[in-house]
Amino acid sequence: MQAASQPSPVARNVAVDTYRGFVMLLMMAEVLQLARVAQALPGNWFWSFLAYHQTHVDWAGCSLHDTIQPGFSFLVGVALPYSISRRLAKGATFRGMLGHALWRSLLLSALGIFLRSTHSPRTYFTFEDTLTQIGLGYPFLFLLGFRPPRWQWTALAAILTGYWVAWALYPAPGFAAHWSEFSNVGNAFDQWFLNLFPRTTPFVANSGGYLTLSFIPTLGTMILGLAAGRWLRACAPRIPMKRLLVAGIVGIASGLLLHLAGVCPIVKRIWTPSWTLFSGGLCFLFLAGFCWVVEVKGYRKWAFPLVVIGMNSIAAYLIAHLFERFIMDSFRIHLGPYAFQVFGPALEPLMRGAAVLLTYWLILFWMYRRKLFLRV
Repeated sequence: MQAASQPSPVARNVAVDTYRGFVMLLMMAEVLQLARVAQALPGNWFWSFLAYHQTHVDWAGCSLHDTIQPGFSFLVGVALPYSISRRLAKGATFRGMLGHALWRSLLLSALGIFLRSTHSPRTYFTFEDTLTQIGLGYPFLFLLGFRPPRWQWTALAAILTGYWVAWALYPAPGFAAHWSEFSNVGNAFDQWFLNLFPRTTPFVANSGGYLTLSFIPTLGTMILGLAAGRWLRACAPRIPMKRLLVAGIVGIASGLLLHLAGVCPIVKRIWTPSWTLFSGGLCFLFLAGFCWVVEVKGYRKWAFPLVVIGMNSIAAYLIAHLFERFIMDSFRIHLGPYAFQVFGPALEPLMRGAAVLLTYWLILFWMYRRKLFLRV
């Protein structure tokens, strides 16, 4: 298989790094524990609003926190055309790049399993983690990166339609029940698939409703990112604002239409096809916004803290998952148990979390200054 053309490398799009940094900042900012602050200050609309957008919605709907995983997945697709062109310019072959894509897929999947197992008595085989979901779909995305655009749109349509049909045909008492939390085809698959692996107890259901099969519509999100990346690269240094905005509006409108018509609800936890379209539309608009500010208007200085995070997203992901407890314990040991109650006990989780978040960023800044970028 050969690429349709031999593209030449283009300048790095700083807006993409900024958007990626924003997504990772939202993930790392979980340490601020805004929900605990809102509980300590009941009736305060400001903290309730912030807490809502730092938690996943119970089922149907969307909060800002729900945009983290689709944003991360979307940006994997955006980066792929740049990665392919850079490797081709260095003389890489398709066979070599395919081998790297398969290795990356395996490593991401294994890394997701490892992170989910850190507090388990044995390896916890689960495949709904963000890294694992991306890893499972990445080889297919890579292959689409070497095909003409009509292939990616055909693949997207096939994925979303086929996935919807599979869920709609699964036996359930009433159409709405096909999209319920534990009585769906995805959970039935996991009850078979995940119990093939050694477990401390038999798998019955994920407490959040998350599913292995969600990697299929997540691939759809990455395909939307692939389209955005191709547009950005083909138009560089100009930004195709009209395309990005139209794609965003169409994605959001089509997802809402399917949701409101009762055809397919917008549910992030099981990554319904309507969620793929709706969240994909949001990703297009986020990308357009960052491109307009950073690339079109040229306002870049403010973005530096986000670029530091965005250029080392895998390191940021690992730091947030592995270092939180260590850093918090270190603060407690060396600063005392009441160091973060300067504004009262209600805001203590926020102040402690802000100190941890700053520590995360300083580690990433240290890596940035020394050009230490963790790549998979």
